[in-house]
Amino acid sequence: MAARAAEPIPPPGAARASTTESASAKINLTLHVLGRRSDSYHRLESLVVFADVADALTATVTDGPVELTVTGRFAGELQSGTPAGENLILRAARALADRRPDRVPVGAHLVLTKRLPIGAGLGGGSADGAAALRLLNRLWGLDLPIAELAAIGIALGADVPVCLHSRPAAMAGIGEDVKPVPGMPALPMLLVHPGVSVPTGDVFGRLPPAERRGLPPLPSRFASVTDVVDWLKTTRNDLTEPAITLAPPIGAALDMLAADHECRLARMSGSGTSVFGIFLSPEAASRAAARLHSARPHWWFATTLTGGS
Repeated sequence: MAARAAEPIPPPGAARASTTESASAKINLTLHVLGRRSDSYHRLESLVVFADVADALTATVTDGPVELTVTGRFAGELQSGTPAGENLILRAARALADRRPDRVPVGAHLVLTKRLPIGAGLGGGSADGAAALRLLNRLWGLDLPIAELAAIGIALGADVPVCLHSRPAAMAGIGEDVKPVPGMPALPMLLVHPGVSVPTGDVFGRLPPAERRGLPPLPSRFASVTDVVDWLKTTRNDLTEPAITLAPPIGAALDMLAADHECRLARMSGSGTSVFGIFLSPEAASRAAARLHSARPHWWFATTLTGGS
């Protein structure tokens, strides 16, 4: 994503400009864990896309410090599980201000509408942090290039750089190596979260130590959704079994999706606990959502169309 033009900061007493950024759900179509580094981080290779299901972050310039208000379906769960001041949005704001203290003479009031479930393997926290970097970079008139924002982001979390772009991408290393993927069609999907959460560290801790093969070569472009599905069948998510061991409802959600007659591929995203199903059309995804929701009314379901390239 190219750096956006900065909006001017209003002078004292002027009307305060308010603006919003989307924090799109990140979906790991694949997640190959190649091995463990000497610093205990794991080397990864992943193909990611971004959904049109998203949190929303709004910022208004103020004369005071940076403050955050959280609303939305999952607001209470986020606030109860996050120490005061440690939300990734606030950490991103502090890191951005520290980068250019001479250019940040004002604060901001941030409002997060939390629509994505917590700890669901959808990159929600990282997407929120990335949205804060994009939004405040513009609102404060810093006009930092995307590469500089990514350098700030990687210190906040491995997924923040790819979420800054929010476009189909291949990730490698611990997340710092991000390359755009051309020729990716939009994918009709059904996202399912069975209402459980597992710490990422616990999932990696259950993964047997081994050196594993990386992703197969990507084609220059995918001609159709079916082409994507066929290629994905040659890949994997290495964290699926460890996650299911810790949270069996993930396996139940995968089995339900895979058994739906219109689902072309079912897989877990990231380290869990959400799963996704790929369908040939948004209408097919909606029909499956109705069928599965009737069987599991307390689970979270969202139909989505991922962004193409």
